[in-house]
This record gives sequence, structure tokens and C-alpha cells, in this order.
Amino acid sequence: MDDFLFYLEIGWDHIIADFALDHLLFIVVLGVIFSLIEYKKLLVLITAFTIGHSITLVLSSLNLIEINSNLVEFLIPCTIAITAISNFIFINQPKKEIISHYLFALFFGLIHGLGFANTIKVLLFEEQELLFPLLGFNVGIELAQILVIFIALLFFELIIKYTNITKKIVILIVSAIILAVALYMMWDRFVF
Repeated sequence: MDDFLFYLEIGWDHIIADFALDHLLFIVVLGVIFSLIEYKKLLVLITAFTIGHSITLVLSSLNLIEINSNLVEFLIPCTIAITAISNFIFINQPKKEIISHYLFALFFGLIHGLGFANTIKVLLFEEQELLFPLLGFNVGIELAQILVIFIALLFFELIIKYTNITKKIVILIVSAIILAVALYMMWDRFVF
């Protein structure tokens, strides 16, 4: 149990730390289309993302997959940009028809998981058992992601409640800001 809690804390810290900005941006741009009363859909979305990166963490930990880390670091802001652009494209669509967000979450989770892969491989180097450390790490990530998105959505809802800004405008502004940051990150990490 101590190993599980140790890795849970590492997963939590990995999201809450300053160097996880790209991960946080992705979670916020992915979830900005929802409101807090849609928490069940939001939890499914965040869990789909966690499942995606859990798959690549397991494959990487077992040395079944290895991709150039510079390429992965470039692809991560690409996932953020694509998700932000999809928010513009689907802004007038009912959320139940926005299956793309769930697919983005799962597929892009695979890419983000590759970003975690080197960190977890170093941590697991001496470990004999992979199940509890990986489970703890992923639970820590999941809990941190849920906290971040719920705080962000609470902030957005307070803005909507106490100003004349609509949810649609919040989605557009947040997506535009995050898209600009993602484009800068893509430029900064360009590897070709």
C-alpha cells in the first residue's frame, strides 16, 4: 500500500507541478465546453484521457513501445491546438453530438502518456511489480486532473454568473488563449 500511495503522490505532483502546463492546458481546453452540472460527462471525458495515457505508460514500462521524446514533446501541443480548434468548429453543436471530444481524449491520451513514459520508466527501474506503481501513478494523475478541471469550470461559471459574458464567449476566449499558447509551444518544440 505504501508503494501505491508513493506513486499516487508522484502522479498527483506530475500534474500539479509547473512543468505540466501542457497537460493542464489540454485538460482545460477539453473540458471548457462542459459545465459543472454535467460532471458525469466530464468525468467520463477525463477518464477516457487517463485510459489513453495509461495504455502508453504500460506499453512503455514493458518496453513494448518507444518513440523519440522530442517528437512526443512536439505532438503534445499539437493535441492541444487540435482540441482548441475543434471547440471553434463545434461551438454551436449540441454536446451529445460532440463525440470527437471523447475520441480526442482517448487518442490524445496515448500521446500525452508517451510524455509521461520516460518519467515513469526511471521511477520503475528498480521495481519488480508494475501493477501497483502504475495504478497509483494513474490514480494520482486522474485525481489531479479532476481537481484542475473542476476548479477551472467553477471559475468560468462564476464569470458567467457575475458578468454579461456567455458560456459561448467563455469557450471561445479560453480556446483562443490556449490555442495561442499551444502554437507557441509547437513553434518552440519544432523538431524537424
